[in-house]
Order: sequence, then structure tokens, then C-alpha cells
Amino acid sequence: MNSRIQFSELGLSREIGKAIEDMGFEEPTPIQALAIPLIQTGRDVTAQAQTGTGKTAAFGIPLIEKIDASLRLPQAIVLCPTRELCIQIAEEFSQLLAHFPRIAVLPVYGGQPIERQLRALHSGVQIVIGTPGRVMDHLERKTLRLDNVKMVVLDEADQMLDMGFRDDIELILKKIPQERQTLLFSATLPQPIIDISKRFQNKPEFVKVQYAELTVPMIEQSYIEVKDRDKLDVLCRLIDLVDPQLAIIFCNTKRRAEELAGKVKARGYRAEELHGDMKQTQRDRVMGGFRKGSIDILIATDVAARGIDVDDVDMVINFDVPQDVEYYVHRIGRTGRAGKAGRAVTFITSRDYSKLHEIQKYAKIQIPRMPVPSESDVAETRTRATLDKVREIVLAGNMENYLDIIEKETDAELSTIEIAAALLKMQMEPGTEEKAEKREEIDFGETGAEVGMVRFFLGVGRAHKVQPKDIVGAIAGETGIPGKAIGAIRILDSYSFVEIPKEHAAEVYSIMKERTIRNQPSGIEPASGKRENYR
Repeated sequence: MNSRIQFSELGLSREIGKAIEDMGFEEPTPIQALAIPLIQTGRDVTAQAQTGTGKTAAFGIPLIEKIDASLRLPQAIVLCPTRELCIQIAEEFSQLLAHFPRIAVLPVYGGQPIERQLRALHSGVQIVIGTPGRVMDHLERKTLRLDNVKMVVLDEADQMLDMGFRDDIELILKKIPQERQTLLFSATLPQPIIDISKRFQNKPEFVKVQYAELTVPMIEQSYIEVKDRDKLDVLCRLIDLVDPQLAIIFCNTKRRAEELAGKVKARGYRAEELHGDMKQTQRDRVMGGFRKGSIDILIATDVAARGIDVDDVDMVINFDVPQDVEYYVHRIGRTGRAGKAGRAVTFITSRDYSKLHEIQKYAKIQIPRMPVPSESDVAETRTRATLDKVREIVLAGNMENYLDIIEKETDAELSTIEIAAALLKMQMEPGTEEKAEKREEIDFGETGAEVGMVRFFLGVGRAHKVQPKDIVGAIAGETGIPGKAIGAIRILDSYSFVEIPKEHAAEVYSIMKERTIRNQPSGIEPASGKRENYR
């Protein structure tokens, strides 16, 4: 199914492997698969690649692996054209360095007080990400030494030259020892870039990644601005509002897909996850259910989606913005097939705007923002759909028996309009009685909780370094109930107790049975016996 090289084949350290997994990279993007093995060998590389291809990790992963953590001096420098890109690269490096506590990265750019940068440089950093102007400033002040630098990256080199940084770049490169590795990344390769390469690189390997053509004319695209913690609620409202026949929801990691599928199923939707680690028999079962319509919603990762070939998908939702711009095209291309109209909605958090900009630039389109669907929007849409069905039934006729019943029931107490309104209410709010019944299905008995609460035992405690915030975070994050609704918590050496409002108890119990707290199985069970005094 998958011929592309995998991260596991790149011989990476355990620390960088864990960081990659934490960041949600399921497999290398094309530029990463091409560039990382070459950079690992120590070769100079010239790479032609756009922003949005995953190029920061393409040079960041092998760069970090070559840093000597015990030497607190600059060993690698990345030059980039703008303050925004400088911050963006530094943030991604920080994520890649999550399990390297002794390696420090520092962004240096204009507009930030130089004293802060001076303090950081004095305390010792191994990786500097900087704009040429501010790096030159530090070199002139003699606050930045480059004589231990063994790797240089020129990122978005064409843009740096367009902005007039050529002289600065050449001066900086001359101050770095010649026994170094020089990497050049550029969207285009005009003659001035080739000249820089000839002068400052040693027999560079050339790699190029081109985007596939974007041909999605039948797909209506939009985005919703949403906080990460609100994504689940907004997703459910969006599905209720649009009521797609078949929908695919994309997540960036298999863990995220599994967790989201659990939460969506717990809310009563017919959903299943699909990710690259599933056995073929499991994949076949899920895809069979999706094609037959017994599953309405598929929650998938990019790798797993390659095997999806279904013509009737009418909606794609990007729960996470893809890490590679090209993945966006592959994702939304799952809808609008066989000449049918399709719809694609992308959830955007405040940190995703740069990626949205790259998608729009690459796709040569403006993706409009749509308002966050409200509960009243959903109710109005469902009401309209119900009334449309009522009209169809009226037009179809054959209602004599029912008309007789209504005529008999119509009197001074009940008008036909009131009967119609009551029937519509029953249709629109069918879950009120059902939900109450469902909540009563599990009788937790006497758990020693406060009135209106259920007390649960958890198989984690102080020995597992668990704190109250871990319990609140796990339960609120996994079930969607607000953290402030969670009651008293008591943590003992090897176990804990937590109180949950009765109306959420069944949901919390069913979901948390399959979940972890600080990477330990929750071990959740209804508590028994007398309520102990809480601290």
C-alpha cells in the first residue's frame, strides 16, 4: 500500500522519533524523504521546495541529530528572510527538541529587544535561527561566535536575495569554518541562487519536489476558526447542520483519530476510525461498513486515506490542518467525485493561519470563513428538513385515517395547530426522554458521593506522579464535560477518587475505561463503601 520511505527506516534517535510521534508526523513528506538521508551523510544539499512541504523538519531533524549537547556554543545556524519565519522555524525546532533538554535553540530577529538575545547567547545555545540583519548585528558586537558552526541552512534563499540580504549572507558564510555542511532551500533557483551555491557549497546534491496539480472545481471549500478545546462540539454541530450522507474527518495522527472516534461514537454517531497501523481485516471491515452505509463517518489519517475509493462522500472535514499542503489536496479530493458536488471544511486554530495562507497560495483560491454553527442553527435546519418531509407526506395523500383521529381530538382544549406543534416538538426533541432513560440504565448504587454526584475509583495515584490537574485534564479532554463540573478529588499513593455529576457519570465511565491518565490505564470503577473525608 505504501512505497514511500518511513521515519523508522531513517535510523533516527529514540528522542527525535518520540518528538516526531508527538508532533503527529505519520510518515515523511516527499521533501523529508528525499533530503533527510542525504543530509545525514554529511553532503551539501540544494533543495527546491515551497513553504508548506514540511521542509523545516527536512533540515531540522538531521541537524538536531548532529548537535553535541555537552558543548554550549552555536554549532548550527539557520538564516531566513523574515521575523515571522524565524519564529515559526524556532517553534518547530522547539517541538523537535522536546526530548533533548540540554540542546537550546534561539531565534534572533529585529524588533525584539537585543538584551534578551544577548542573555540567551551568554547562557549558551547550540542552534541559532536568525534573519541576516540581526545576525550581522550580533557578529559586529562580537556577541555571536560562529567558529564552532558545522552546519548552515539558508532557508527561502530566493526571498532573502530579493530582500537585499546577499551581502550579509556572504559575509556571514565567510565567518563560518569551511569544514561545514551547507544546505540551501529555495522555492525557485534563479541565477543569483546558483551563484551562491557554486561559491559556498561543496558538490551539492540537488533535490526537487513539485506539487501535484490542484483540480477540485466541484468542491465548496470553507474554514471555521475554532479553539482546540471546542473542536469536538463544533464538529458535532456541523455534522448535525449539514447532515452528510457520508463524511470523512481527517486527523494528523493515529492517536488523535482513535480518540476522536471514541468521543464521536459516545455521542451517538455511527463512526469508525481508519489509520495506518490497522490490520487489513480491520480496514476491510470498516470500509465495508462505510460503503454499505452502516457507518456514516470515517475518521482517518492521511496514510490510511490512500486506500479510500468511495464515490458518495459528500463532505470532508479537516479536524486538524494537514502538515503538508499537498495532503490538503489529497484530503478534499475524497469528495466531489463522479461529477457530484462536494464540501470541504477545515478547522483553523490561531496557530494554523500561516498554513491556511500557504494552502490558499498553492491552490490559487480564497477559502472563505464560515461562522461557527450554533445550536439554534442546527435546530432551525432540522426543523426545516422535518417540515419539508411533512409537505411531501401531505402531497402524497393517503392520510384519511390520521385526519379522522386529529378531527376527533380537536376540541376547545386542543387545536389542530397545537397538536401539530406538539408532534413537531416530539420529532425535534426525541432524545429528551431517551437520554434520561439512558442515564438511568447504569445504576452505580451508593458510591459515597455528594448528593447529585457519583464517586469513581481510579487505579492511579501519587506513585504515578498524578496530580488533580491530570485527572481533570484527562476526563474533561476525553469526554468533553467541562472541567469545572468535576467534583472533589482525593489522590492516595496507588489510587485516587473523583466525583462526577450523575448526568455525566455513564459517559465518563464508558469512555474512561478505555483511556489513560499520565500514560497509565485509568482503572476506573464505581467507588463503594462510605465516603472518606476529602482534603
